[in-house]
Amino acid sequence: MPTGRPITAIVLSADEQTQLRSLAASRTLPHALVARAKLVLWAAQQKSNTEIAERLHCTKATVGKWRQRFVEHRLAGLYDELRSGRPRSIEDDRVAALLKRTLSRKPTAGTHWTVRLAAKASGISKSTVHRLFQVFAVQPHRTRSFKLSTDPFFVEKVRDIVGLYLNPPDNALVLCVDEKSQIQALDRTQPVLPMGLGYVEGVTHDYVRHGTTTLFAALDVATGTVFAECKAHHRHQECRRPA
Repeated sequence: MPTGRPITAIVLSADEQTQLRSLAASRTLPHALVARAKLVLWAAQQKSNTEIAERLHCTKATVGKWRQRFVEHRLAGLYDELRSGRPRSIEDDRVAALLKRTLSRKPTAGTHWTVRLAAKASGISKSTVHRLFQVFAVQPHRTRSFKLSTDPFFVEKVRDIVGLYLNPPDNALVLCVDEKSQIQALDRTQPVLPMGLGYVEGVTHDYVRHGTTTLFAALDVATGTVFAECKAHHRHQECRRPA
């Protein structure tokens, strides 16, 4: 006869299975939460505590603890409980004001908020500001770029260009043309996506020039000679016209 404390069988609903599989496959959630989701899924497959503990490299007591937590509280039981500690010294209003200032406007002394600038403007210590930025996933120092093409033939052009590199014709000469003048007044082609809680500011990688000259240059790879000329316009006619 088997001995020991009986284990309550775990039966999952379709919604619970979907959510647990999503948690178990995540690469961004905390490792502990992902492991607990896998634990419950294996438990629902009638895996023993010993086998689950070996897979997760933990003790059988830990497996039993989270199995019981799930039985009693379902999905909510997989999350860590609030722990006691020293009460917060920063009121919610000051935290909200810090986040609103960081997300809604730029600092007067820089292009983006730093921990020191935010601490000085809010009167909160640098360590506390740093901790709040981490808690709310605010990253004012980061920017990601994006581009949504408005060209109706964008897909066809990409296929032509990529196909040229993947399968070039025989005896063909491929010329790459790019520009980088660095002396120009720029404006983004699409509105900037503001920074928020959990995601960084987004800007398009392309831009519009405002009344600046364009430098056209070419390198003769045979002799090392550089040909350069400034043009008033930035069109294919100027690019193809000989210097």
